[in-house]
Amino acid sequence: MAQHITSRYAEGALTLLRIVTGFLLMPHGAQKLFGWLGGMGGSGASAPFPRLLLFAGVLEFFGGLAILLGVFTRPIAFVLSGFMAVAYFMAHAPQGFWPLLNRGELAVLYCFTFLFLAAAGGGPYTMERLWQKRAG
Repeated sequence: MAQHITSRYAEGALTLLRIVTGFLLMPHGAQKLFGWLGGMGGSGASAPFPRLLLFAGVLEFFGGLAILLGVFTRPIAFVLSGFMAVAYFMAHAPQGFWPLLNRGELAVLYCFTFLFLAAAGGGPYTMERLWQKRAG
């Protein structure tokens, strides 16, 4: 019985995980790129060109959008997983070992969520699958 329930809802849960994760990542990039949602540091500022934070903003905003829509989910999720690991070790790990204390829980959670999406794919409801149906 439990196996049936798990398989019955797994595809929908995977799709929701992908959509919500992409949706939640995009504002981080919007802050860096456009100064939206308070901008960087709450001052409305965007990242200056050509800083590393600007590159991070591009990955977060456009990578998050691609994940949300289900476009090239596996390769983009793989890149974002690595990006989040680098972000954790550059910005958070030097502040201490425990993610709770170094404020790196979100980076770790994103890292492993994107790693899962890279392995599992985006689920059945993606723009890619829609395009494949129309082409085929």
